[in-house]
Amino acid sequence: MPAPTTAFNELPSGIRAAIESETGPILKVDPVTAGLNSSLSAHANTADGTVFLKGLRTDHRWVWTQQREADINPYVTPLAPRLLFHVVVDGWDVLGFETIDGRHADYSPGSPDLPKVTDALRELAALPCPDIELRRAEQRLAGYVAHPADAEVFAGDALLHTDWNNQNVLVTEDRAHLVDWGWATRGAAWLDAAHWVIWLVAAGHTPADAEQLVGHVPTWKSAPPRAVDAFVQASANLWTEIAGAKPDAWTSRLVSASQRWNQHRSKHSHVPPRTVH
Repeated sequence: MPAPTTAFNELPSGIRAAIESETGPILKVDPVTAGLNSSLSAHANTADGTVFLKGLRTDHRWVWTQQREADINPYVTPLAPRLLFHVVVDGWDVLGFETIDGRHADYSPGSPDLPKVTDALRELAALPCPDIELRRAEQRLAGYVAHPADAEVFAGDALLHTDWNNQNVLVTEDRAHLVDWGWATRGAAWLDAAHWVIWLVAAGHTPADAEQLVGHVPTWKSAPPRAVDAFVQASANLWTEIAGAKPDAWTSRLVSASQRWNQHRSKHSHVPPRTVH
């Protein structure tokens, strides 16, 4: 479920003052409606420029992602926008990032953004995984494979973003930037390319064409076919669970994409299917 939205002027005075102590006086606030994981998502305009604000209440179940983003940021810039400050005051946890003057990536077939996103995948794959607390891919997916031990094929020491929603990819004239690192994970190096395939299929690619596109990412070539089969089935089960009994249009699109990829792979799969009820 998306986090409930809070406008900047609805924040307690203490957290607003703490933010302005970092930014200087805020002249105007423009809400950002694209994100799902933050209660506060806005551009704060000051005399010196614009800062992107991202915040959650300290009692929110996802508030730990705020610290995760703060911890990982020094290791992932300039692929990610630079973190300017992190304040926790008055029951609120707020991050302030430099603003990227870009637009959300277009994943549709033939889009000129696709090579830039591929380059971002390559750039991420070249970064060492920092020695900080991160979730592990095999643990995140253990509940969606036929047997928990099957998830060991997702284990590894690569740094993964894992959420390749095109809303998390900002394209500028010369490159693509990745935002929203709260679900950064440690795992097998090929997994980010696999996560992207689902979003490509949801954007209109056939599963075969999506696999061909991620074939330009060197880490994908290291993916054992049986491990990919296990990931595809786990993803189909995961998205089915997320959708629940009454999925919205956005979630239905991802369920359909993951199932189409699963059907494509099942022709040559030796991994027994498992459906989450």
